[in-house]
Amino acid sequence: MTLSQISYKRSIVRFSNALLISCFMLVSNCSKSSGGASVSIPPVTDSTVFTNPLLPSGPDPWVVYDGGNYYYTHTFGDRLAIYKTRSISELRKATPVTIWPSSGSTNTYSKNIWAPELHRVNGNWYMYFAADDGDNRNHRMFVLENTSPDPLAGTWTFKGKITDASDKWAIDGSVFQLNNQLYFIWSGWEGDTDVSQNIYIAKMSDPVTISSERVLISAPTYGWEKNGAPPAVNEGPEFIKGPTGKAFITFSASGCWTDDYALGLLTLIDGGDPMKASDWQKTATPIFTKSTTGSAYGPGHNGFFKSPDGTEDWIIYHANTSAGQGCGNVRSPRIQSFTWNTDGTPNFGLPVPINMKIKKPKGE
Repeated sequence: MTLSQISYKRSIVRFSNALLISCFMLVSNCSKSSGGASVSIPPVTDSTVFTNPLLPSGPDPWVVYDGGNYYYTHTFGDRLAIYKTRSISELRKATPVTIWPSSGSTNTYSKNIWAPELHRVNGNWYMYFAADDGDNRNHRMFVLENTSPDPLAGTWTFKGKITDASDKWAIDGSVFQLNNQLYFIWSGWEGDTDVSQNIYIAKMSDPVTISSERVLISAPTYGWEKNGAPPAVNEGPEFIKGPTGKAFITFSASGCWTDDYALGLLTLIDGGDPMKASDWQKTATPIFTKSTTGSAYGPGHNGFFKSPDGTEDWIIYHANTSAGQGCGNVRSPRIQSFTWNTDGTPNFGLPVPINMKIKKPKGE
């Protein structure tokens, strides 16, 4: 088996362990842009409610609320595109606008474009994304910048690769600011082989520059993080700060090609240093898992956003509607509100069943 043949994002249906292994060797590196039958979405006539999924297809969803609009994106595989809507619950009515085509390009960041994230930092927009030259071993993080107040206006400028000095395999990059310091978090390999995907953090001197060595803050150690291994997987890190001031990083664990892809949680101890691995505490069990009755298999790769009125916390994530659907485009984006436990940790509950009517985010 070659390195490229054990790409972690494979789109396959498994009928047995033996078939799983053979499929890995046949369809490497096609997961995030692969096709498949999508889920149907029945119409909703009540204007105060909506149903999941938001779209029939949309792996690795991301949304940010700014200036009265939601800006949404997900993995397209061959390009970067943004949806703009005033109501995230009505995302299906919006049309994606391509901001950065790579069609026909032969550069090292034109293939396997995964997990884009849109962030507004110091007034400018940045799109972080993973890409390679067609060989998964060469996946790295890259960033675009737009100085316009509206990310669908102005000009997107390619700013280059985002990496620390080690320049190892990297995907699923995200940024956050804590105590006036900007940080970059991502999923990466320790070396040059796909043995384990870990969560790393580094300081940034500005939104396009990593300014420190990387620090490993989570590696797959529990059984629930190793479903589908090898490789064992921690990926999709996302930062959130709770109402009591506690800082957390959620992450997706186990192979996305399994139904047991799930969310884990890292908690920064009170007064802790984000760059100190021992100051991050991992939950011993996953915090968001599959729901067979809710047609949510392999829920994960999440993000967070507020309702328009600022009173509600919401999570966005993808999931499959049936068992064994793997890492392809059948993964659909879903949202639901969540609460906070008395100890300050987030409580996501279980995935809301598809087609169940849910109250729209307050202010829509």
